[in-house]
Amino acid sequence: MRTRGGILLANIVTGLALGFVVTSIGFGDYTELNRMFTFQDLRMFLSFAGAVVIIVCVFALLRVRRSPGRIHAGVIPGAVLFGTGWAISGGCPAIPIIQVAGGYLPALVTIVGIVVGIRLCRWARGRYLRIDSGSCEL
Repeated sequence: MRTRGGILLANIVTGLALGFVVTSIGFGDYTELNRMFTFQDLRMFLSFAGAVVIIVCVFALLRVRRSPGRIHAGVIPGAVLFGTGWAISGGCPAIPIIQVAGGYLPALVTIVGIVVGIRLCRWARGRYLRIDSGSCEL
């Protein structure tokens, strides 16, 4: 039976497990991420590549098919901004939460930056850009 409490508990357990794994392999450490982005250490880069290979195999086994559709105008600039922010801050949106939980308080600046960036995106898109957000509404 799917209850709100059951779903919340599953999300908490899954989140804690993800945080533990991510921290254990070094994804929560800014120095490790910097070494990956500057290609000084290929271990984390190969972890990403391995994850992509695994998910491609799983999707193939489950016969997951992407429905054909167009890529809207915000995908490329959004991907560039996301990657740049990740390289500068040392984490995608989940990593700063893990860093704060591990006692690395400067990650709070990254969290504030994420919130401000989302609000600026909403404002700019509504006022100037007129870009369809597709299925990824902020």
